[in-house]
Amino acid sequence: SLPAKLINGGIAGLIGVTCVFPIDLAKTRLQNQQNGQRMYASLSDCLIKTIRSEGYFGMYRGAAVNLTLVTPEKAIKLAANDFFRHHLSKDGKKLTLLREMLAGCGAGTCQVIVTTPMEMLKIQLQDAGRLAAQKKLMAAQAQLPSSRAAAAAEPALEARPTATQITRELLRSKGIAGLYKGLGATLLRDVPFSIVYFPLFANLNKLGQKDPNVKAPFYVSFLSGCVAGSTAAVAVNPCDVIKTRLQSLQRGVNEDTYSGILDCTKKIWQREGPTAFFKGAYCRALVIAPLFGIAQVVYFLGIAEFLLDMLPEGRA
Repeated sequence: SLPAKLINGGIAGLIGVTCVFPIDLAKTRLQNQQNGQRMYASLSDCLIKTIRSEGYFGMYRGAAVNLTLVTPEKAIKLAANDFFRHHLSKDGKKLTLLREMLAGCGAGTCQVIVTTPMEMLKIQLQDAGRLAAQKKLMAAQAQLPSSRAAAAAEPALEARPTATQITRELLRSKGIAGLYKGLGATLLRDVPFSIVYFPLFANLNKLGQKDPNVKAPFYVSFLSGCVAGSTAAVAVNPCDVIKTRLQSLQRGVNEDTYSGILDCTKKIWQREGPTAFFKGAYCRALVIAPLFGIAQVVYFLGIAEFLLDMLPEGRA
């Protein structure tokens, strides 16, 4: 049922995001730093410096936005894919690869309604620590060059805006369109991701089914979700880098600004080289693999059906 699909998607998203959010924060900060302004050398270096300067909960900066909006996002994505697969199938026959890709395309297009504002707010909150660290480092370089290492490791804590403040300011200055900055780049990332992910997952998951009418074991769904998710994540990482740069409202000292997708692509290619499009790729793979592995296990185990069955008769 549709309620069961929505609940399954929501539960899956909450569990997955909680588990992998610190890696996602590192991905955003690594993708946003430009040549000559590098604050973090790697995933581990970013997490260590974040804990030192912002505490353990600094790794979850921006998580509230994700946890609030991930339920409708995952619900829309998973339910939309099922919806399109159902309507693209003919008389219950097996879907062709093209139709599976079309279903994934439809799911990716639907989810950006929630994904774009969620990503916009999350990126501002996640990147605030990097910008604060850069300001502290620049001040230390101007006053006492020998303190550079200490400044890089222990940036000053500054008052940072909340998601509510950012939302109010965007709505006041730019209206609802302000929350959808980077919509084109989000579509450019999420639609190809879904086109790759859903057919790949479906076909990998079928390998673990002994009978077409019987669900695959949960570990097969988990591994299929991990493999399909990480593959799709790396494939669209260049689009994710562009999206992250376009949606960042604040820039560090001497960092480029961009007028659109083409301008961003051109500047990154010319000034940072083609490898810059794969910044944070391994972080994104580490985020997406367990996130979608967990999501598919929850979704396919049908936890929502169990919860709905526990309701008094007639209420479900």
